[in-house]
Amino acid sequence: MADKSNDPVALWQNMIGEMEKGFNAFANQAMGSPEFSKVVNQVGGATAGAQKQLSELMEKYLLSMNLPSRSQMVGMAERLQSIEGQLNEIKAMLHQMRGASASASSGYAPRPPRTKRPPPASGEPK
Repeated sequence: MADKSNDPVALWQNMIGEMEKGFNAFANQAMGSPEFSKVVNQVGGATAGAQKQLSELMEKYLLSMNLPSRSQMVGMAERLQSIEGQLNEIKAMLHQMRGASASASSGYAPRPPRTKRPPPASGEPK
């Protein structure tokens, strides 16, 4: 087998491993500092502010185009779900009422079967 000190793949892997260790040590040190936390918080705050401004701008644009905004569409969807739920409740009550009325009407004595035959016609045997 080849000698590990002369193997180019082993040297490459060793070099990459050392670079990773150095980068991890640097990143851990940078993230541990209060300045890093301050910068991350400022960037997060700026991003949130920009997102809010973009949302407000988009809502104004949609309003000027006479189109519903996302919040209006969500409101309509919620109302529609509420209406569908109420309709389902009404359907269930109607099914119950139909079942109750069917059982109430069948509560009467059933009609007896017809056993009496009509008289035979005038040319047929009895």
